[in-house]
Amino acid sequence: MKATFEEILARDGRLVYTCVGNSMHPFIRSGEDLLVIEKPAGRLKRYDVPLYRRDSGKYVVHRILKVRSDDYVICGDNRWRRETGITDRHILGVLTGIVRNGKMISVEDPAYRWKVHLWCDLFWVRAAILWMKALPWRVRRKLKKWMRRA
Repeated sequence: MKATFEEILARDGRLVYTCVGNSMHPFIRSGEDLLVIEKPAGRLKRYDVPLYRRDSGKYVVHRILKVRSDDYVICGDNRWRRETGITDRHILGVLTGIVRNGKMISVEDPAYRWKVHLWCDLFWVRAAILWMKALPWRVRRKLKKWMRRA
């Protein structure tokens, strides 16, 4: 029987796994990078990458853009829509490192932190680029929907 992420973190205090999806690209590469997740020690900070479980039961790894008194504002690095309502009860662990090509990259590494700050601090530029990049897909989807009705 497979153990859940919660069970592994409770038992070992650490979880190492490969994620699926492109929402955290370019910092996390789907199916290639190994994520090192550890149990959080207290409240998380801006730029932390929590592993959390939505109320729907889906596990997600996204970055914290803002810490509020009751929740976090979270967004994938390759997304422009922010998610709110994620509270400490949803959070299972926090990213402490990425293993890429056999080498460990700590989230405390100055080069990594500089890139993350630049990527997040220019959120509106990134959001505009990602929104424009997805525009043809959205137009195609609406046209298909319109064509089915006609």
